[in-house]
Amino acid sequence: MARLAQTAGLTDIQQEILSTVRDFVDKEIIPVATELEHRDEYPQAIVDGLKELGLFGLMIPEEYGGLGESLLTYALCVEEIARGWMSVSGIINTHFIVAYMLKQHGTQEQKDHFLPRMAAGDIRGAFSMSEPALGSDVSAISSKAVKDGDEYVLNGQKMWLTNGGTSSLVAVLVRSDEGHPEGTAPHKSMTTFLVEKEPGFGEVRPGLTIPGKIDKMGYKGVDTTELIMDGLRIPADRVLGGVTGRGFYQMMDGVEVGRVNVAARGCGVAQRAFELGVQYAQQRHTFGKPIAQHQAIQFKLAEMATKVEAAHAMMVNAARKKDSGERNDLEAGMAKYLASEYCKEVVEDSFRIHGGYGFSKEYEIERLYREAPMLLIGEGTAEIQKMIIGRRLLEEYRFQG
Repeated sequence: MARLAQTAGLTDIQQEILSTVRDFVDKEIIPVATELEHRDEYPQAIVDGLKELGLFGLMIPEEYGGLGESLLTYALCVEEIARGWMSVSGIINTHFIVAYMLKQHGTQEQKDHFLPRMAAGDIRGAFSMSEPALGSDVSAISSKAVKDGDEYVLNGQKMWLTNGGTSSLVAVLVRSDEGHPEGTAPHKSMTTFLVEKEPGFGEVRPGLTIPGKIDKMGYKGVDTTELIMDGLRIPADRVLGGVTGRGFYQMMDGVEVGRVNVAARGCGVAQRAFELGVQYAQQRHTFGKPIAQHQAIQFKLAEMATKVEAAHAMMVNAARKKDSGERNDLEAGMAKYLASEYCKEVVEDSFRIHGGYGFSKEYEIERLYREAPMLLIGEGTAEIQKMIIGRRLLEEYRFQG
């Protein structure tokens, strides 16, 4: 058992789940991850294995066929999976954000219809906020839904959908002015629609097109896509929660879960980078001894391990806060910010320890070096996290003059 990133206070069931996931990662993911990543190949066999383990239903309540586990259990599983290959954790993350949003905000009919099949992994989820000209300014969403009888007609272009091609259910955030007079704050005139579609690329249902995979520097294997709506008709009963105008709040609730997930991914990638660095440092010899015996390398390893521990502790704290039912945007923002930044630094230090070999595609650290930057952007940049953290701190420490 590794010494770093241990979590106190876990139940026997949580420990058993994590042990099972860790074994799966070591046996089924790590040996093939780099080869699949270099081919940008979707890890179907790995995904099928996760389905058999029941991980697609990890946080879905037992009444819907899931395991009913906590966000903490989920985050720790994501940490393990990201240690093997971050792209696989991305496949699970978007699925769980949609399942969480349905569990928290869906109508009873929507829960009954979707959650059992999501728990079984028969329906895979994706969610969509961003647009080509949007960036971090969610209030500037221009995709629109217009009421037409018992349906809504959706038009617009969305960007950066993880699982865009392989998913069969997409939670899409658009502007919906119906029932919201002119001058309404932008975030109060947004609605989340539950869009069912066929997996694949091209026109996946009338009015909905998934053009193809976006070619990326890293985070390969998982499909990242655009989504184009051109006269897409959606029944009114597929408005999440059954009421328009609540989409922004529903999405932000889901993103808080996503930020804990990104923090967990950062922890997992950082752990793997440390493992690779400390192993290589004991195998590589210079000046007649392993480079691990040089003080400069020991200092680097010490800093890396400390960052792994600190990021893990903050991620666990954020997950437990959300599980308690308390507001956790401050803790989630801090965890996401710290874990993603530390991940980048730990990966780079491991890369430096590998020397010239770190630049070779034969070594796993090369893949991690290309994957870590995505965590700096996903679920909000460092600058966005700092804004959230700063505003929340001013709420908590308001000066009473």
